[in-house]
Amino acid sequence: MRAWLPIIAAAITLAVLQLALGRFDFFIYIASLVGVNVILAVSLNIINGMTGQFSIGHAGFMAVGAYVSGVFSLATREYKLFGPEVVSDQVFFVVALLCGGAAAGLCGFIVGLPSLRLRGDYLAIVTLGFGEIIRVIVQNTQSLGGALGLAGIPQRASFGMVWFWVFVVVLVARRIANSSHGRSLWAIREDEVAAEAMGVDTTAYKVRAFVISSFFAGVAGGLFAHFVPIINPGSFTYVKSMEVVVMVVAGGLGSTTGAFTAAVVLTLLPEGLRSLFTQLGGSDASLAQKVDQIRMPIYGALLVIMMLSRPQGIFGTSEAWELFRRKKRAA
Repeated sequence: MRAWLPIIAAAITLAVLQLALGRFDFFIYIASLVGVNVILAVSLNIINGMTGQFSIGHAGFMAVGAYVSGVFSLATREYKLFGPEVVSDQVFFVVALLCGGAAAGLCGFIVGLPSLRLRGDYLAIVTLGFGEIIRVIVQNTQSLGGALGLAGIPQRASFGMVWFWVFVVVLVARRIANSSHGRSLWAIREDEVAAEAMGVDTTAYKVRAFVISSFFAGVAGGLFAHFVPIINPGSFTYVKSMEVVVMVVAGGLGSTTGAFTAAVVLTLLPEGLRSLFTQLGGSDASLAQKVDQIRMPIYGALLVIMMLSRPQGIFGTSEAWELFRRKKRAA
């Protein structure tokens, strides 16, 4: 894995420099996309990492938040509050995000209450089915744009707003991990039967974790809907769920900083490879266009390499500062 690190770092550095120096607007877009993926990865880590469950339907909750917040913004874009348009837009935007997050959290509760009594592969199948059900419903609902997607959503998501929510989800995840609630989640992860025998209401704790994670997935979907020109069912497929799972596993199950780091790297990596292929191919732009087609095989190859060289992920169950402390003590 160490042999690949210079290549990955060079590709990401090249992408950041090219975006920052050449296309500032696109740089803001990529930075916002990185923030959305960080929110998704950190929130999913609460379920898959801290609680030890295996959910692969995160794209479904993201879709719920995206469409609910998008429809809310479309319905209220003609109204103004308190006079100034900027204040009015931001107030409506925050309310739209909260509505999208609440709708996703409600779906998480409805799905999680019966299904979280299941374990392992059975839970994964249920969450996968939920994600596909949401996608099919949206695809066949003409009021939501159908297969063509929902267009015309006001582009209100700023760089600062996206990364404000990144700060919130990281703060919540760390507060949960260091609380008595978090210790119950860790106990469920290590041995659910033993935790239940010690009096931990495992189903209740898992449902709460599921609802919190779903809420932030809905907020991420709402942010995504407000900085892309159009949202369509193709943005919330099984592939998107697996991308987020890969970020969590690669970063280290249970590590917030690991999920954060992996989300940043795996979001910038395709753009870095595209820039690298463009430099190598000169005027042949077809090489850069092929990056999107081979993105998932690259993710798969990196995940296999990671599992062979470091099965616990980048940070394992530890946080970045804990690793630095261990190195200082060892030195």
